[in-house]
Amino acid sequence: MSHVEQELAQAGKVSIIKIVDSIILEAHEMRASDVHIDPQNYDVRVRYRVDGVLQDAHFCPKNIHAEIISRIKILAGLRTDEHQAAQDGRFRLAVNENNNLDVRVSVAPTYHGENAVLRLLSDRAAEFSLANLGFSPGNLQKINQNLKKTRGMILATGPTGSGKTTTLYTLIKILNTKETSVVTIEDPIEYAIDGIEQIQANFRAGLNFANGLRSILRQDPNIIMVGEIRDQETAALAVNTALTGHLLLSTLHTNDAATTLPRLLDMKIEPYLLASTINLAIGQRLLRKICPDCKIEAKITAAEYKSLSESLPLPEKKIQSYTGQGCQACNNSGFLGRIGVHEILVPNTAIRQAVLQKAPAGEIRRLAKADGMTAMIEDALVKVQNGETSLEEVLKMLHE
Repeated sequence: MSHVEQELAQAGKVSIIKIVDSIILEAHEMRASDVHIDPQNYDVRVRYRVDGVLQDAHFCPKNIHAEIISRIKILAGLRTDEHQAAQDGRFRLAVNENNNLDVRVSVAPTYHGENAVLRLLSDRAAEFSLANLGFSPGNLQKINQNLKKTRGMILATGPTGSGKTTTLYTLIKILNTKETSVVTIEDPIEYAIDGIEQIQANFRAGLNFANGLRSILRQDPNIIMVGEIRDQETAALAVNTALTGHLLLSTLHTNDAATTLPRLLDMKIEPYLLASTINLAIGQRLLRKICPDCKIEAKITAAEYKSLSESLPLPEKKIQSYTGQGCQACNNSGFLGRIGVHEILVPNTAIRQAVLQKAPAGEIRRLAKADGMTAMIEDALVKVQNGETSLEEVLKMLHE
């Protein structure tokens, strides 16, 4: 019986403080990134997002729902008397003497009452390196070559939850030396890094990415990180900043690396400016890693082979595939942790010329592959062959 279940079993002696703490600490132990507390008709469902997948954890009595939400609001400094509006906040919880857990909170009114979603921001991200994020030796070489440049733009691209911010933090850690000034504008600041000036965006106070970027330029920075390029104004400022002798890192919501350039053209960036500022576009996804304790070989079905062959030419020889049986270490899921799959576009003369002519993403992708870019699906298949992820995960990525 877990600590949460023990607390819930204390009929008539329920400690809301202990229940909320136990839920958060249990989620942290299970490596969850988010906790969802959702009121239903007759109970309150608690779910944890582990390795990108939501799973049921507990069902609490409906009569303690209001107290659980009130406790979370108090921790996050939110209004406990407001029940009809969405509220956001954050708090810090001590895991042990040496480790604190930052928790970002979102509370919103729903049909059955207020729900709460807690994002757990652990210091575990500080342990990441480019190698253990899943970058191949060839892609690592491209990144390291471009990190030596003192101007231009490095963009991490992909959908929400694809690990873009973690990639940027890892790059920033490498660039953070005593000879450089690194300033960031983020929403939110997910991880604190020593030696870096990190600014929290505050949209209500008018401190958005564009205004923050203007302020940062007066701080004499060498390297700037903007949390996300969301709009035309931020895009224009980012490109001009990169042109004036700064190295700028940011994220962009696109499906792949090749779509990055047309996406910025859609944001009214002049082609000649874009062609001369982009150093690197990193397209990425996160796939679940097979648990090493219960990994076994798996057979590829004819349907899987056919589905894959529609995306790229497959070798005649058999593709080696693995799966996880499920064990105690991975909570019977067969997966433990996640790994990135990537494609890295480094604009060459032909690609820059294509940008000047406003070429579509398909043409830019063709030119990048001709120049040696490994497509994301190819990188994913290498990781399948190496037993790092399963074919099921790759097919799921293809059908997103």
